[in-house]
Amino acid sequence: MTEFQAFRVYQQDNKVIGRLESLTFDDLSQGDVLIKTAYSSVNYKDALAATGVGKIIRDFPRIAGVDVAGTVVESKDKRFKEGDSVLVTGYEFGVSHDGGYAEYARVPAEWVVPLPESMSLFEAMALGTAGFTVALCVQRLEQNGQSPQMGQFVVTGATGGVGNFAVDIMSSLGYEVVAVTGKQDSHKLLFELGASHVMARQDIKLDGPPMEKGQWGGAIDNVGGEFLAWLTRTTKPWGNVASVGLAGGSQLNTTVMPFILRGVSILGITSSGCPTAYRQPLWQRLASDLAPKHMDKIVTNTVSLQDLPDVFNKMLAGETTGRTVVAINPTDHIPM
Repeated sequence: MTEFQAFRVYQQDNKVIGRLESLTFDDLSQGDVLIKTAYSSVNYKDALAATGVGKIIRDFPRIAGVDVAGTVVESKDKRFKEGDSVLVTGYEFGVSHDGGYAEYARVPAEWVVPLPESMSLFEAMALGTAGFTVALCVQRLEQNGQSPQMGQFVVTGATGGVGNFAVDIMSSLGYEVVAVTGKQDSHKLLFELGASHVMARQDIKLDGPPMEKGQWGGAIDNVGGEFLAWLTRTTKPWGNVASVGLAGGSQLNTTVMPFILRGVSILGITSSGCPTAYRQPLWQRLASDLAPKHMDKIVTNTVSLQDLPDVFNKMLAGETTGRTVVAINPTDHIPM
């Protein structure tokens, strides 16, 4: 019987604890496609889930990790065959279904996306949920009429994985990007990724009146809370704010004024709940017109499964930047 390593999360004495252990295929969640994992990645959601800081995992024990890229070993679905390179992000992966922090993953066929031809398995996980989320933001923004001609475009939480990709991709699409960050030592990197301006988070007055001067054509907001409320008050008429994250809080205290007087829109972005029909076209775009130009600067760390607890703690403490890839059964040259 094949044994393999997995980072599994338990709930013990009302505490959530993760550890590396040996499992067999019988321990995995059911599914149509068995994948030998090459890489996974670390997202803020993973850190919340695996530490119990956020109530993400719904039942225990559970292999964590909301992303995976690898090679098909077995498939009950004729769309996939042994040797196919594939990826999985979102759905219930790593939440109520065993995730990507293991040498093998088994999932429903509907969750599996063929790897784009021009993309490596490593690149797929360098992008992961973060890159896919930005692609989904772009699609929603485009559908709602956003364009570079509408004015400066804000990216909050710009030093995280989603933020880095948003700065890179939006600037490549012709937007004048204003990156907002609380990390003073990251300004140089953000300019290198394509930001035209960098604003210090500490310099922004968040407790303004219900309506302020319209400054921004649109935004991608990774922070939530007071920052999302500030963006609704300061976005120009018909501008769109893609709401992605909640690192700054889940509450939204605002008024209807920006919506009924300026036509401002908040676009909710859910990468885990993204319809299946959107996924493959968006991954193809991430291999073409939305391919980041500065992947080497965005991928800041490559780790192994045993390194995960330390990475989670640093991420929750705000001590990480960019993207962390987890090398499990590496198949590509890792550019680190």
